Amino acid sequence: MEKSKPAESTVRNTNQLHRKSFSVLDRIAIWTTNHVGSMGFFLLIVLWTIGWLGWNTLGPIEHRFDPYPAFVLWLFISNMIQIMLMPLIMVGQNLQNRHAELRADSDYKTNLRAEKEIREILFYLKKHDKILERITRSK
Repeated sequence: MEKSKPAESTVRNTNQLHRKSFSVLDRIAIWTTNHVGSMGFFLLIVLWTIGWLGWNTLGPIEHRFDPYPAFVLWLFISNMIQIMLMPLIMVGQNLQNRHAELRADSDYKTNLRAEKEIREILFYLKKHDKILERITRSK
């Protein structure tokens, strides 16, 4: 009987490979994308907006620093935040997409190896079936 060689295991952890490929700026973009896309950040922005608009609408007139109804300073700061965050979030999303592509590629290679191993197993099972059939006929 023929001995089969053990299947080669070339499993790679795509998560580790992806993380190791990050530069410092990439890490900042991913961190920002993960945190800006959270409910915590949303609630922070909502509370900041309510506080700002509330103070400048209902606070003592002599202490209001961004007068109602224009809220020019609030609009300026809000737009600056958006302008800074949009490209950073897009970079983070591109990095996350690269990770998804690496995982898909790794899954594909794993599936190809599994398919090859299954074919080999089926080949040997058929071979053993024929041997068993010959043995049972000869008795």
